[in-house]
Amino acid sequence: MSNQFDVAVIGAGAAGMMCAAVAGQRGKRVVLIEHASKLAEKIRISGGGRCNFTNLHATPQNFLSQNPHFCKSALSRYTPQDFLGLMKRYRIAYHEKHKGQLFCDNSAEDIIQMLKAECSAGNVAWRMPCKVEAIGKNGDVFRIETDAGEVLANSVVIATGGLSIPKIGATDFGFRIAAQFGLKLIEPRPALVPLTFDDAAWQRFASLSGISLEVEVETGEKKTRGHFREDLLFTHRGLSGPAILQISSYWKPGDALTLNLVPEVDIAEALIKDKGAIKKNLDNQLAQWLPARLVEGWLLANDLKPDMKIADMQDKQLRRLGESLNKWTIIPNGSEGYRKAEVTLGGVDTKGLSQQTMMATQVPGLHFIGEAVDVTGWLGGYNFQWAWASGTAAGLAV
Repeated sequence: MSNQFDVAVIGAGAAGMMCAAVAGQRGKRVVLIEHASKLAEKIRISGGGRCNFTNLHATPQNFLSQNPHFCKSALSRYTPQDFLGLMKRYRIAYHEKHKGQLFCDNSAEDIIQMLKAECSAGNVAWRMPCKVEAIGKNGDVFRIETDAGEVLANSVVIATGGLSIPKIGATDFGFRIAAQFGLKLIEPRPALVPLTFDDAAWQRFASLSGISLEVEVETGEKKTRGHFREDLLFTHRGLSGPAILQISSYWKPGDALTLNLVPEVDIAEALIKDKGAIKKNLDNQLAQWLPARLVEGWLLANDLKPDMKIADMQDKQLRRLGESLNKWTIIPNGSEGYRKAEVTLGGVDTKGLSQQTMMATQVPGLHFIGEAVDVTGWLGGYNFQWAWASGTAAGLAV
C-alpha cells in the first residue's frame, strides 16, 4: 500500500469528503484519514437524521467571522445550486422546510453515500479508523505519523472540525496543528447552543418548561447586534429553540438578551385600550396572544393574579406588564457548552489564510477548511454550505 500522495485530507466529515472528492477527480492522488470508526456522524445526526444540507438563501451575511469578507470568495464559487446539481445527479429527493432550509426526503445517509461515491470517483484512498499522531514538514513534503504508519504528502488539508459534540469524536486537533505551524486562533466557544440561567433567577420560570412560541430576540452592540425572529423553547435550565440557538452566536458572557414574546402586538397599548370596553379577566385577554400556560406562569412570576379584571388595574400596572412581555430583558449565566452546541464559533484566524485556496499564507501546502476555520454560519443549513464551499475551494487548489 503506497504511503505517498499528492494530498492528505485529515477528517472525513462534510468538508473533508468534499475536498478529497474534488481533488481526486482532478487527478490528484488523495488519501482521506479519519480517526473515528463511524463515518460522518455529524452529517448523520443533522436535521433529526435528515440532514439540513444547505440553505437556498445562503449569503456571506449569514456567517460570523472576525473577517466577514473572508467567506465571500468560496461561497460565490460554490453555491447552494451547485450542491443541488450534485444531489440531482444522485437522484436524492429533498424538500424545503422553513426559510430556505433544505432536508433530505429520506435520510442523511443519502448524503454520506453520495460523498463516498464522489470520493470513489476520484480514486481516493482511505485510512479509517486511523489516528494522526504528529505532522511535520521536511522541505516541500509533509510527514504524517499515524497509528497505521507514515503518510507522505505534498499538501495537507485539515478538515477536523471544531469542539462541538465531543461524544461523536470532536477534538481540538485542528487548532493544535494550526498553533504548531504558527497560525493564530480566534478563541473558540460553543455556538448554536441553548443558554442557561442562574438557578435562583430561573426558578420562577422553570414551570414554563416545554412551552414554545415565536419571538423576536436580540443582543450585542449596535455594529455586531444579532436580531432574529424564530421559535423559542422554555427548558428547565433556561432557553432553547431556534431563536436562542441563533442568538447564542452573538451573545457574550455578561450581555443581556432582549426578547419580545408578542412581536405583533403592543401589549400595554392593547390592554389599556380594551380596559374600558371589556370586562375580561387578565389571563383570558392575554391568552388570545400567548399560550394559556405561559400566561398563567408569567402573571404569577410578576406577582399578578390571573383572574384580575383588566378594568380594575391601573394603567401603570398594565404598562409594566406590557413591557415585561414586549421587552423581556434577561442575562444568561452561560450555555449548555460544546455538549449541546451544534458548531464552534472562532477557530483558525482567517487573516493567516488565502480566501481563494484556504491555504496558510506562511505554510505552503497546508490548508484549513470547514468548522476549523473562523467562519460560523447561522442555524439552518449554512454551516454545511460553508463545508461544501470551503472544501471545494481547497480541493481545486491542492
